[in-house]
Amino acid sequence: MSSLSHFDVIVIGSGPGGEGAAMGLTKAGFNVAIIEREKSVGGGCTHWGTIPSKALRHAVSRFTEFNNNPLFSKNNRSFDASFDDILTHAKTVIDKQTTLRQGFYDRNQCTLIFGAAQFTDANTVTVTLEDGRTEQYSADRFVIATGSRPYHPDTVDFNHQRIYDSDSILSLHHQPRHIIIYGAGVIGCEYASIFRGLGVKTDLINTREQLLSFLDKEISDALSYHFGNSGIVIRNGESFEKVEGTDDGVIVHLESGKKMRADCLLYANGRTGNTDTLNLEVTGLKADSRGQLTINSNYQTEINHIYAVGDVIGYPSLASAAYDQGRFVAKAIAEGESTQRLIEDIPTGIYTIPEISSVGKTEQELTAAKVPYEVGRASFKHLARAQISGKDIGSLKILFHRETKEILGIHCFGERAAEIIHIGQAIMEQPGKANTIDYFVNTTFNYPTMAEAYRVAALNGLNRLF
Repeated sequence: MSSLSHFDVIVIGSGPGGEGAAMGLTKAGFNVAIIEREKSVGGGCTHWGTIPSKALRHAVSRFTEFNNNPLFSKNNRSFDASFDDILTHAKTVIDKQTTLRQGFYDRNQCTLIFGAAQFTDANTVTVTLEDGRTEQYSADRFVIATGSRPYHPDTVDFNHQRIYDSDSILSLHHQPRHIIIYGAGVIGCEYASIFRGLGVKTDLINTREQLLSFLDKEISDALSYHFGNSGIVIRNGESFEKVEGTDDGVIVHLESGKKMRADCLLYANGRTGNTDTLNLEVTGLKADSRGQLTINSNYQTEINHIYAVGDVIGYPSLASAAYDQGRFVAKAIAEGESTQRLIEDIPTGIYTIPEISSVGKTEQELTAAKVPYEVGRASFKHLARAQISGKDIGSLKILFHRETKEILGIHCFGERAAEIIHIGQAIMEQPGKANTIDYFVNTTFNYPTMAEAYRVAALNGLNRLF
């Protein structure tokens, strides 16, 4: 094999994990190639997941805000948009992101190969190009960063024109009047917000007893309340027996005996690692039933020269964490081991309408662990900035230790929650005694701001101590 086809490291997949690894390795002086099976870089995060769904959400929340603003409604103006219209906005964002990311590879002289990779032996991959031709490349090491895709149960016909998953929903070109969303995890809840914001009748089937049960219960209850208030019908503790596609819609038969009918179905219940097409068997690797690989603290799989990062290794399955994992694996390859780890308290950002974000422990976890905590709360409706912007739904909650005043958890519900959370996270991560709730009382905030919620919540919490 010619030296032109041999690399120090080949990274498979150009999502956040692959990009982090490739950039770290090229900067460390390695000759790196990155293989991407789609026509442009960015992976599922840029093309079907994080970026398009957040762009859709932003567009929907802005025109909902416009329609609810009395300045405009008194003149009987209203703004109307279809799912197709707001997809155009999402596409412009995707194109900008793709161009930006392509530039990273070009500037860092990282070889980009577009095609589907498959191992032919433990040190060689065959890449099938778009025109059907194949090329072979070898490397001393490999990083698998192929991401995940929506889980498809065998009993659901995803080829039916009215049955979608969270990838194919971005190709929805008819305007449904009624949608059923099966699966009330993060993706299901985000799309429920988007469709309801567009005026689509929305039924959300939750296979569990509570929405987003990993959240603090008060926040989960607030989301349920606002969903119900906006007209989303939630059915908790249900699972499907049969999904029946019809000419003009879909009928979902539930195990409880109920039947539901709508114009279309979005199936959003679980994801699977993209490892099934890599021909891993020839390397000696085997993925588990969810398509995921097991790794050690250096992101090495059972085969020492093959590493894995991102959704293919499971938890936390976040774009932000995958970037970090990519950087860590680059360090592990360059220096023999990675001394860096993901932080213990990874923030959660859920882009429903309103937004949710949290970091640290929930009240339920602290109660179970018998930690003596206290709660400080701030309602957005009492903040001048929220009143000015008309974004007064929501609250900030700080959980802190009664004796040491150490911040134990922060939970936010409302507009810009995913931004607001980082102020508290920055203090919570401070070493020693610098991570106490006193900080928020002793500092001076800009006024009026949403950040000021921390001062209000801190005073509220400290007033509870005796």
